[in-house]
Amino acid sequence: MDGPLWTEEHAPALSELPQPEVRDRFERAIQEPMNLVVHGPKGSGKTAAVRALTRETHEKPDADRVEINVADFFGMSKKELADDPRFARFIDAKRRRNSSKADLINHVLKESASYSPVSGDYKTVVLDNAEGMREDFQQALRRVMEQYYEATQFVIVTRQPSSLIPAIRSRCFPIPVRSPRPEEIVGVLEPIVEAEGVDYDAEGLEYVAGAADGDIRAAILGAQTTAEQAGEITMNTAYETLSAVGVDERVGEMLTDAEAGAFTDARSTLDELLVDEGYSGTEVLDDVLTVARSRYTGDALARLHRLAGEIDMDLKEGTNDRLHLSHLLAEMGPQGAGRE
Repeated sequence: MDGPLWTEEHAPALSELPQPEVRDRFERAIQEPMNLVVHGPKGSGKTAAVRALTRETHEKPDADRVEINVADFFGMSKKELADDPRFARFIDAKRRRNSSKADLINHVLKESASYSPVSGDYKTVVLDNAEGMREDFQQALRRVMEQYYEATQFVIVTRQPSSLIPAIRSRCFPIPVRSPRPEEIVGVLEPIVEAEGVDYDAEGLEYVAGAADGDIRAAILGAQTTAEQAGEITMNTAYETLSAVGVDERVGEMLTDAEAGAFTDARSTLDELLVDEGYSGTEVLDDVLTVARSRYTGDALARLHRLAGEIDMDLKEGTNDRLHLSHLLAEMGPQGAGRE
């Protein structure tokens, strides 16, 4: 992306959420602040909705909203936790030296909940991607929720509410967030592209919305990518841009599998590109080199170019594109690299 992400530049207000029943449930949470479990599939707009809620409920939302991405937070090392600027103020040298990682995590949860709000009566602690939270930490969270309920609202965001222990679910009002329908996504995209001054037609926005398959973030970024690369959003420009993006993503996954020695998975993706999508071997090889230039440097990139030159000659002389490209994938794996 050349400029700021449209997902950030055009963050929705509660009134702009595309799913009407979701707007209604969040409106209730404004009128009666409570702990929440916000759950739904990837890309349905859960985190954007929670941020919109805090902008409505807090005079200074950046100060009174604490966001912890559970997937990152619990994957941090002890040193990373202590050095993180969000949490460093909670962790003095003695605690850093004498505490285990589990103790530090529990301490950060407690301290995040315990300090007074900057404005208003309460603050909001958001735990995003909470399906990755271990049960012992959920028990610690439950105790923190019980202790600081008067001045702290907890909002737990997850794709899998069943991964939460009953003691937490029982303390939270559930807000299910379904994937938006294509016409609802179009309703989100239209004011964004108009605000950005991008030429578009209805068929172009409908294609972007449909290609996103219910993922509103993917739809907005798809519209931005199309606008930046083609200068407009029409059926043709969206199809050409997003098809290329999709192929690049699959080629990247194929290379990752090949490097790891997962040749069955890599060849399965290759078959999809050659058979299902109808790409020629030369087109796939060109895409491999395009993706490789953003992944490799130095000797690794030079080696791949040498291999690609050999495979390109084989493709021109041979009749089996799958065979020759499979040879390239095998050479990229651990054993092939070891022969260099």
